[in-house]
Amino acid sequence: MVRLRSAFPFSSGHVQTIYPFVLRPRPDVPYDRQRLETSDGDFVDLDWSRGRGDRLVVVLHGLEGHSRSKYVLGMARAARLQGLDVLAMNHRSCGGELNRKPTMYHSGWTRDLHEVLLMVEALGRYQSVDLVGFSLGANVVLKYLGEDPSRIPSIVRRAVALSVPCDLEDASRALGRPQCAIYMRYLLDLLRKKIIRKSRLFPGLFDLAGIQGLKNFRQFDDRFTAPMHGFRDALDYWRRSSSRQFLDRIERPTCIINAANDPFLGPQCYPVGEARNNDSLSLIMPETGGHVGFVGCGVPGWMYWSEWMTMRFLHDPQCPEVQNCVVR
Repeated sequence: MVRLRSAFPFSSGHVQTIYPFVLRPRPDVPYDRQRLETSDGDFVDLDWSRGRGDRLVVVLHGLEGHSRSKYVLGMARAARLQGLDVLAMNHRSCGGELNRKPTMYHSGWTRDLHEVLLMVEALGRYQSVDLVGFSLGANVVLKYLGEDPSRIPSIVRRAVALSVPCDLEDASRALGRPQCAIYMRYLLDLLRKKIIRKSRLFPGLFDLAGIQGLKNFRQFDDRFTAPMHGFRDALDYWRRSSSRQFLDRIERPTCIINAANDPFLGPQCYPVGEARNNDSLSLIMPETGGHVGFVGCGVPGWMYWSEWMTMRFLHDPQCPEVQNCVVR
């Protein structure tokens, strides 16, 4: 068994969160770009890393990330060394070019993932597809698996969701704490810049007055995300898009990995009861790991602990390395 062990200073959730983002060398994974035209006249950009295998891992990044984010590349490299092909999916407007529609993507936007999986199924190349999501992308994966299990392509086999804010309202509260101000400022700055860029494509559609004064996700989502995507307000968006309400209907073997000291997550983002009541759902809660961090010793080679554990689960959900870490 390889549990996540982290000596000082990596016992801190903030150090775990910031260190990989700032200091981790960017893993070298060559990609081939594909643009998938979606059924609503828009597009998503997909980055492939392929060999000769018949198993594929689809990786979804977090809020304002992309396929070249270090955590995505690290997971892609781990999968490729296990003989798996990788498809890193960029959410709309995250692949380097703004999408065509006024709408973009959000924490509950599962439509594009479904169309990507239908495309992969139609290729006829892969015997199985596994899903790996980070943060916002992890919420998308879990919601997709539980909202309508009957429509999921049969080739979808297993899934891992890492650092998942499965209760979006609770996660918003957690990020609103003073100790999380650095993360809030960073993410809001990225979102503001994207809305300003988007407004140039659609003059007059967005009211930018006072946009620099927005202080938290509730203000931003009330002003932009909710009306842009057909929600009444931020609370309506969070409550309808949170994946926790769909966990009891997940049928594919799925593992949630949320660090107990993740500064992005509140107490409602740890679905212990749902995992205990659904044989298809496993929950792993290492004491440390931060948000999309999981830097630790005791892991073979160069892998981060999250990458090693994900590969173990995708290989065999019942293996001792996984089962000895699962919350009972």
